[in-house]
Amino acid sequence: MADVTIRASYATVAEEDGQRFVGFVDDEDEGYALFRQPVGGGPVWFELNDEDLGAEDALISVTAGPKGLEVALNPALAPRFGWAASVSIRAGAACEGRDAALEALRAILGDLWRAAE
Repeated sequence: MADVTIRASYATVAEEDGQRFVGFVDDEDEGYALFRQPVGGGPVWFELNDEDLGAEDALISVTAGPKGLEVALNPALAPRFGWAASVSIRAGAACEGRDAALEALRAILGDLWRAAE
C-alpha cells in the first residue's frame, strides 16, 4: 500500500518556459502529483501537493497499470515528501486527459517507466 494516494479526476500536459509538465489532479481534496522536465531532457522533478514537497531525481521507478501509476521514491529524499516512500496515482478510465498524460510521462521518464505485468 502506498504512503500517499492521489485519486486523479484529470491529468494535464503542458509546456511553459522551456519545461514540460505532466500533472495528475484530485479535484476533491485538491491534491496533485506533478512531473517536470526541461523540454530538451534532463532530470525529472517530482512534486506532491506543494512545491516545497518536491525534488529532482526523487524517482526510483514509475509503474503503470490499469488503475494508474505506482511511484517509488528515493528513500534518501523521504523528508522532502513528508516521509513518503511511495505514491499511488489512481488514474482510471474516468480520469480526463489520462491517455495523453501517460504517453507524455512515458516519454520523459525513459528507463524509470515500467509497465505492470
